[in-house]
Amino acid sequence: MKKGLRLVSFVMLMAMILGTLLSACSSAPDADTAATQSKVDEILARGTLRVGLDFFVPWAFKDKNGNLAGFEVDVATKLAADMGVKVEFVPTAWDGIIPALLTDKFDVVIGGMGTTTERSLKVNFSLPYEYSGMDLVVNKKLLPNVTSVEDLNKADVIIAVHLGTTAVATAEELTPLAQLHQFDTDEAVLQDMLNGNAMASFSSSPTPAFWAYDYPDTLYRPFDAYLTNEPSAFVVRKGDPDTIFFFNTWIINNQDWLKARSDYWYGTQEWKSMVSE
Repeated sequence: MKKGLRLVSFVMLMAMILGTLLSACSSAPDADTAATQSKVDEILARGTLRVGLDFFVPWAFKDKNGNLAGFEVDVATKLAADMGVKVEFVPTAWDGIIPALLTDKFDVVIGGMGTTTERSLKVNFSLPYEYSGMDLVVNKKLLPNVTSVEDLNKADVIIAVHLGTTAVATAEELTPLAQLHQFDTDEAVLQDMLNGNAMASFSSSPTPAFWAYDYPDTLYRPFDAYLTNEPSAFVVRKGDPDTIFFFNTWIINNQDWLKARSDYWYGTQEWKSMVSE
């Protein structure tokens, strides 16, 4: 199961604040200009926080009644409530979510996005509000005795991954010789393995553990430990230090609440009955 939310370290916090201060000094020549750049001011004036996300159970999904649910939905809903505004969710395909942010389709991505160097060239990240690990699940019949990642690094091995996620980069880095099947949804990734087309899948925890639990006759997790530990952050457009400051402050002040919601969504399956079949 997913590791509990870690407290943000003092060193990381100071580094982020210093970086934001330097950015503010270099990108905002005067107070009036800075004010016009603040997404927080725009949100407050509009009365609505627009949040971009994609559907990944249990991050965000539609329940049996058609309502949005999941960890990211809880986070965005509380953030909006604390700002005194309404929340508007904008479901967006994951491989197009950064371009949509950059064209102002929504104010922020709150969808479990991992912080990567490549992404940070295009957008800015808040402090981490959650951590996930890259995990692996394998088809028992097709690859019954996996003991290391090298067992997957072969030309005749097929690995299914969700397009546009960090699972793609993980597969390309750890198993460059393997063939990749890339899909737009987690459901398609799972079905590819259950159908016997793909032999394994990389995905963020706790998804592989849930799949192995739900299909014990077909799938298994070969390793107890995660392959990586990935921080997740809010994502905003560049050039807006005020908004980053606000989001960082909110994350710091809600550590206990974030941990409790993380433990519920990623450490249990008490919510399982909410998911439509």
